[in-house]
Amino acid sequence: MTLRRSFAAALLAAGALFIAACGSSGGGGTTSSSSSGKIAPTFAAASAAKPKGTVTYCTGKDTSGAQKESLKLFNQQYKSQGLSARLLEFPESADEQRNQFIQREQAKSPECDIFFSDVIWTAEFASQKWLMDMSNYIKARTSEFIPSTLETAHYQGKYWGVPQASDSAFLFYRTDKLPSPPTTWQQAYADAKKYGGITYQGTAYEGLTCDYLELAYAAGGQVLSPDGKKSLINSPQNLAALQFMVNGVKNGSASKAVTTYMEETARRAWEAGKAVEMRNWTYAYALGQMSKIKGKFKVAPLPSWQGGGKAGILGGHNLVVSAYSKNPNGAVVLTHFLTSPKVEALDAAKYSLAPVLNTTYDDPAVKKALPYTPQLRLAIQQAKARPVSPVYPQISEAIYNNVNKALSGQQSPQDALKNANSQINKALQTF
Repeated sequence: MTLRRSFAAALLAAGALFIAACGSSGGGGTTSSSSSGKIAPTFAAASAAKPKGTVTYCTGKDTSGAQKESLKLFNQQYKSQGLSARLLEFPESADEQRNQFIQREQAKSPECDIFFSDVIWTAEFASQKWLMDMSNYIKARTSEFIPSTLETAHYQGKYWGVPQASDSAFLFYRTDKLPSPPTTWQQAYADAKKYGGITYQGTAYEGLTCDYLELAYAAGGQVLSPDGKKSLINSPQNLAALQFMVNGVKNGSASKAVTTYMEETARRAWEAGKAVEMRNWTYAYALGQMSKIKGKFKVAPLPSWQGGGKAGILGGHNLVVSAYSKNPNGAVVLTHFLTSPKVEALDAAKYSLAPVLNTTYDDPAVKKALPYTPQLRLAIQQAKARPVSPVYPQISEAIYNNVNKALSGQQSPQDALKNANSQINKALQTF
């Protein structure tokens, strides 16, 4: 296999990981734990304790090999100290990864010292007191991380994890048809109607929540009140964004088929020349370079809302330490290693995982492997976290089901937001 093909294969595997991050509604129940959240030490304190033994790192199926390589390097560095790490792989399905971690935490099992957790699970896990409080650790390293990535680990004034890999969407556009990228969503849809359409993820699943909130947030909308106890989804700003998307399907800016698309169906339509623009995640870049539209497209950060602002939705994963870990010092040392500039650069250059550290974007090897590094950094900087709530899966379901019904003409945008508002408030009353 050539280096180029190997790189693309790794990128596809990494892309699948982040599709899961924004493509799963979650499932399974939770019960409260009586455990009080432990407070993680700083790396200096953990290192001074010279932890020994084994740290178990639980993650989804490592299809790219990135996790295996990182743990191999960790074991080489710390074997003389008597500290090692082992990988426990869960299924590829994000739903199953979440369920397996929940099962262990409900049983107060120490099996998973660290879990590679989707950014949308922070509040749910923290509210159950399953995670170590990582605020002390983050405080010592705050300036190293892109601020938006830290927000995904933040809940009720504390940090419950450490960002390890991020992701944000781009607007892909055909340079042979558009002279320059659109600067507003309104221009993007106008160009799409004129030159061949825009494609995105419009079926009823987590991906549509991401797509819709990118426009709604840019238009000035919100989902929850600042205290997280009330739905704000039924607002003029959110309605304007939804009506805009619905009009786009009605007037042909977007094909009616987008109401059935996920990431891969959107990518295949784009590569087949069925659209002049596409909203998708970073993984689609290298794959597009190996398709028939190679050299005919570029990527740009998501446009702004005319008269409003810019917004992207942040994907990615955080390292969270179980409150039941019997080797918390070792877990902190492994967390520090996996979020070090060395590993972040390796993950980016070899496996195309979007870095969370500011300095990694200036690494020569990363810039060479990812020629769109400036756009990627900007996209992640401007991205926002999805609503932070212990009942996020129910909130997202209310959004994507009703938005999809509006896009497919089953209900009006006004009714869609009224129904979503009612369903979200009902979910919020359960905790």
